[in-house]
Amino acid sequence: MASDPRQRRAARHAQPPGEPAAAPPRKKPITVDRITDAALQVVAAEGYDALTIRRVAAVLGTGPSSLYAHIVSKEDIDDLLVGRLCSEVVLPEPDPTRWRQQILDVYEQIRDQYLSYPGVSRAALGVVPTNLSTLRVQEGLLAILLTGGIEPRNAAWVLDALSLYVSAYTLEQSLVQQRRSHPDQEWVLGREELIRRFTALPADTYPQTRRYAAELTSGTGHDRFDFTLGLILDNLTQPRPAPASDIAG
Repeated sequence: MASDPRQRRAARHAQPPGEPAAAPPRKKPITVDRITDAALQVVAAEGYDALTIRRVAAVLGTGPSSLYAHIVSKEDIDDLLVGRLCSEVVLPEPDPTRWRQQILDVYEQIRDQYLSYPGVSRAALGVVPTNLSTLRVQEGLLAILLTGGIEPRNAAWVLDALSLYVSAYTLEQSLVQQRRSHPDQEWVLGREELIRRFTALPADTYPQTRRYAAELTSGTGHDRFDFTLGLILDNLTQPRPAPASDIAG
């Protein structure tokens, strides 16, 4: 038996006679689903600003060129992200007696999906939806509005308005949370400090801001979100003048 410690260590690491060397583990193939998983992982951990093709490739343990067999550009990843989040949305059977609440419920689901991944709603703002999962949600929302008696063009336009609002709302929420987590976040003010500053403004220049400081800073949780969506939906059934382009035509 070898007495030299180095020889004994080498013997421990040697392959036993007759036993074939173990094959190195095979890498998992790159797929669209794995690219989407990795992209969501980047956004969840680092925020949407960190999302690049190179960063996604690093998470997958490969190079950017491997991803181009499945995607064309960063915009493709954006489309995949929104589609994956939309695939989690549960659509109700359209009910003409509950259409307002059904629309609110679906958009609340979308809101919560976006808030789970800081800044990801920028992906929704930057691409025209073509992913089938995204189109499934659009189809479901349109069906609810039409079942509720909304004229088709109004239904189409209100979907655009609501989607823009949800994306902007969740982006703002994500930015505020991101800045609050930063060590130098003194400028992110709480409600009490805002009221104090508003009520300290010169009365002759800012009389309404001083008087209604509490109202300007009111609302907890998603109160304003529910208010704005409700405001839009409640006005859908009101008669409106035809656009000038239609009159001219």
